[in-house]
Amino acid sequence: MILGGAMRAPGSEDAVVIEKGKKAGEPHVITVNCPDRTGLGCDICRIVLDFGLYIKKGDVTTDGVWCYIVLWVVPHYDSLILRWSHDLKTQLLSVCPSCPTYFLLNLMSPSPTPTSVYLLNFFCLDRTGLLHDVTQVLTELELSIQSVKVTTTPDERVLDLFFITDNLDLLHTKKRQDETLVQFRSVLGESCISCELKLAGPEYEYHQKIPSLSPEVAEELFMMSEQLTDEEDNRAQALSDDMIKMKKNSSVTVDNSLSPSHTLLQIRCADHRGLLYDVLRTLKDFNVKISYGRFLPRTQGHRDIERFVQVKDEKKILDPDKQSSLCLRLKAEMLHPLRVIITNRGPDTELVVANPVELSGKGRPRVFYDVTLSLKVLGICVFSAEIRRYTAGNREWEVYRFLLDENCLFQLGSASVRNEIANQVRRTLMGW
Repeated sequence: MILGGAMRAPGSEDAVVIEKGKKAGEPHVITVNCPDRTGLGCDICRIVLDFGLYIKKGDVTTDGVWCYIVLWVVPHYDSLILRWSHDLKTQLLSVCPSCPTYFLLNLMSPSPTPTSVYLLNFFCLDRTGLLHDVTQVLTELELSIQSVKVTTTPDERVLDLFFITDNLDLLHTKKRQDETLVQFRSVLGESCISCELKLAGPEYEYHQKIPSLSPEVAEELFMMSEQLTDEEDNRAQALSDDMIKMKKNSSVTVDNSLSPSHTLLQIRCADHRGLLYDVLRTLKDFNVKISYGRFLPRTQGHRDIERFVQVKDEKKILDPDKQSSLCLRLKAEMLHPLRVIITNRGPDTELVVANPVELSGKGRPRVFYDVTLSLKVLGICVFSAEIRRYTAGNREWEVYRFLLDENCLFQLGSASVRNEIANQVRRTLMGW
């Protein structure tokens, strides 16, 4: 049985169909009709999130061989430049198995060649919001940030190193390189002293090594999930009002009584940008396969998600330990998919943001974009910034570290001011 229409020819362009809304404000409809595989929904939602789109509702159906996914989406950012017909469709097609033999071919084929990493470095005069303006250009050019090293000199100049990959895989061409440099020189303006783009060398591996986090910072940053899932934890009083509200209105339940071959997962929680991605990312990491599911429209700020799922060998989730582990992880990711704290780094004030990395090695999209946007709106300059990977609690994390410039409107030494800044950054990341 083929769900959602006739089976498409292998490699067919109509595996992904994007229908734009007919009126302003009307959702656009993305339909994916292709062979199924575990984690396909997660990969699709990650691309949708990376394009700055918000999923209003969604449906997924599969018979284990063929998958049919429909998402109703709207732009999340008012100023977002939508790269619709070709770019979004191309990215979605890239994660769709082209035919049923996809699985066999993947087992037989050698490991794919790693995507080339390029180094974009520039030297210019500093100004408020510069880091975000540069990040916005990267986003519009579909260049993904892999690592960053930002340094401010005493004479208010900045040396920025961006290690990037090209979603279009065209950065090896002179035309694409010239286009990128023109865009960057344009946003830097007369403040640009030098700007260079080249293939990254050994310095990329060197910059992957993150400076050690202090044990106190690491505990606060990576133990937040346990704090949020333990109802008796006395640290809950330290949570922001947003987090307390989310915690009180969130639930994950497992029901094995409604289907002879599937487990029903019922999730209710406060809405946030990337929620469906966070749920599907967790299911993918647990190797849980979705057979049918609905992502219902938001009601009074909350979302209801229903998923009929199976584990390997098309079985229910019957093991109580696995049920408990999955529910705890889902609730932690719903409540706190991103960790945000402000702490001291020597005499300086440091903003630290962390998000878990998928087992596939992919990080969360647009984090650097949202953090720099929030700091720009607050009028806070960044003295230095870094993106690195960090391992804690048997999980890999993407860690963003920003040393904040003390010359701003805020008294950064004040605990209440730090909480205000952290909450503002968190709200921007969550799309509130």
